[in-house]
Amino acid sequence: MVSRTKVSYRALAVHGLARTFLRPAMRWWPLVPLTMAPITWLDQAMRLLPKPRGVTFEPARFDGYTGEWAKAADAREDGAVLYFHGGAFLFCGLGTHRGIAATLSTAARVPVLSVAYRQLPKVPLAGTIEDCLDAYRSLLAAGYAPDRIVFAGDSAGGHLAYATALRAMANGLPRPGGLVAISPWLDLDASAKLVHENARKDAYIPSVRLEAIAAMCAGGVTPIDRMLSPVNHDLSGLPPSLIIVAEGEILRADGELMAARLADAGVACELQVWPGQVHAFPVLAHLLPESRAAVQGIGGFVRSVLARSDTEMIAVAEESATA
Repeated sequence: MVSRTKVSYRALAVHGLARTFLRPAMRWWPLVPLTMAPITWLDQAMRLLPKPRGVTFEPARFDGYTGEWAKAADAREDGAVLYFHGGAFLFCGLGTHRGIAATLSTAARVPVLSVAYRQLPKVPLAGTIEDCLDAYRSLLAAGYAPDRIVFAGDSAGGHLAYATALRAMANGLPRPGGLVAISPWLDLDASAKLVHENARKDAYIPSVRLEAIAAMCAGGVTPIDRMLSPVNHDLSGLPPSLIIVAEGEILRADGELMAARLADAGVACELQVWPGQVHAFPVLAHLLPESRAAVQGIGGFVRSVLARSDTEMIAVAEESATA
């Protein structure tokens, strides 16, 4: 586990503002169709903002959902990041996460395909995962080698990164080259988080809301099927992971649990714990120095996956030449 120590003044300000304004809203906002509509407008509003410079954006069309390619000027075309946005499986999308997609493409020097998968209540969690799996199939069909594709996501998107990789392998598809999870929600059972020390510390996620949203993910069936949570699967076949969490957030518990279970399964995993940050802080890539540093680290992880793939291809070529 890697723990960071320095906290910027901007991060302290963001943390304070989130706790003052976002936490009460997140705690008391009714989760019913009438009141959920304004939340979904957030992504549409964010799409109206100027796009990040130095990166080109191209729409991607799928059956029932959409996506968007973010490509830095020096991006290699022989690798890709498949990005799943966060938002509790309820909101956010291409607009809210366009910034991190652009910054990540620049840091990793590969294109980033951001997926606007279908969300609750339109489809259950299984339908969301199927959209993410379909996006992965599209990359494979386009000629991307699986070991040169990295799944990445924040919060609910971190769940989808692991769930999609596990579903792909269960369906006979090759595993991706790596996984990146930012403040991932990986255990839908909230019991451990409700009594965790961070239940009161988190800047804006009220732990009691996790139970309600988890029930929605399970289609209202209780108790929640434990296999809906990636942490409860056989993890032994997964590729190397990078998990990033904020020290005081409630979902730190899930990141630490997944890191421990990956270690038990013999899977390489680096867990980074950043103090003074809010949930999914790397998404604020154009606001905080810590966010930019974290995304640079993610870019380094992606490049290491490609470098490992390059080394393996060279070794195979040399073996074939001497056979």
